[in-house]
Amino acid sequence: MRSAKDFFAPLAVGAPAPVREIPARPSRAIHFFDPGNPKMAAKVPDMVGKVDVLLGNLEDAIKADSKVAAREGLVRIGQETEGLGGPGASTQLWTRINALDSPWVLDDLLTLVPAIGHKLDVIMVPKVQGAEDIQYVDRLLAQLEAKAGLERPILVHAILETARGVANVEEICGASPRMQGLSLGPADLAADRRMKTTRVGGGHPGYLVRQDPPRGEDGAAQVDAQRTTYQQDLWHYTIARMVDACAMHGIYPYYGPFGDIADVVACEDQFRNAFLLGCVGTWSLHPKQIAIANRVFSPSVEDIAHARRVVAAMGDGTGAVMLDGKMEDDASLKQCLVLVELAEQLAAIDPELKQQYDAIDAPTGQEA
Repeated sequence: MRSAKDFFAPLAVGAPAPVREIPARPSRAIHFFDPGNPKMAAKVPDMVGKVDVLLGNLEDAIKADSKVAAREGLVRIGQETEGLGGPGASTQLWTRINALDSPWVLDDLLTLVPAIGHKLDVIMVPKVQGAEDIQYVDRLLAQLEAKAGLERPILVHAILETARGVANVEEICGASPRMQGLSLGPADLAADRRMKTTRVGGGHPGYLVRQDPPRGEDGAAQVDAQRTTYQQDLWHYTIARMVDACAMHGIYPYYGPFGDIADVVACEDQFRNAFLLGCVGTWSLHPKQIAIANRVFSPSVEDIAHARRVVAAMGDGTGAVMLDGKMEDDASLKQCLVLVELAEQLAAIDPELKQQYDAIDAPTGQEA
């Protein structure tokens, strides 16, 4: 057994000390790009400051014969792009490495950490099964950081893409001080669970509830009558469990990909469901999804106005007050403080949001 004190000791001589608290950096959209694709790579400098996270993808969607080009492209982008990655950068730099059972992952880490480890904020690890996967990456990163002379540890983000990973979600979240958060990987998870859907995220018309049948004059149920149906969310349970595990360990949950790029309406609905459940951001597979994510994962002006009113009215946080005919108490205050804190973080990096939030008039008037 390890002492609790050992948990925050470097895993390699000369490695930076592990973080004791994961910084709350806005990451509404994690925008994926292929760093080996010249057209995509050329767009990266113009996206800095316009998206919270740019992620150089090395895993799925990168063909086997393009792995080296993608890795080398990411090194060039990290070295040459101003304002991308590292403390205080306007846009974070993340990467998704290849799976731990692949022939490419070791070269990913051996190349990236020495070359751009000072710019890399987070390494996303796919298909995490349990704590042992995170601990393997944790030890290896410490050794590479020590060798490269890095002054801060690179954080780790796990993707839930297997049934075993979901079953072990709590231990994954607590496996290392490096753990930054979790993302839902719906496509691989659906396959691993043998779910009968070929969609990448989102609901399914076959997963529904149906209104009870009306009854005739004789009291018999008319099961053949027309009845309203309501499509359900296939991912509600998994997202909620992921959110709880992340909150328990002080790290951050994210919705993953929404594969139907053209259906921006359903995409926004899915993102909003995740936001309301507690996710702090989502993946973006196309530039049009960045705007959706930024809008959905930023609290509305109306919500912030109400939250500020509650905070002002609650004073020392004890007791209860009435605002607009509704009771607000200490539990309400805690909910509102979450929104107010998020608004402050987003206003610091988003001038348009700052202008909107600053324009809010937050009266403190309360009803008796």
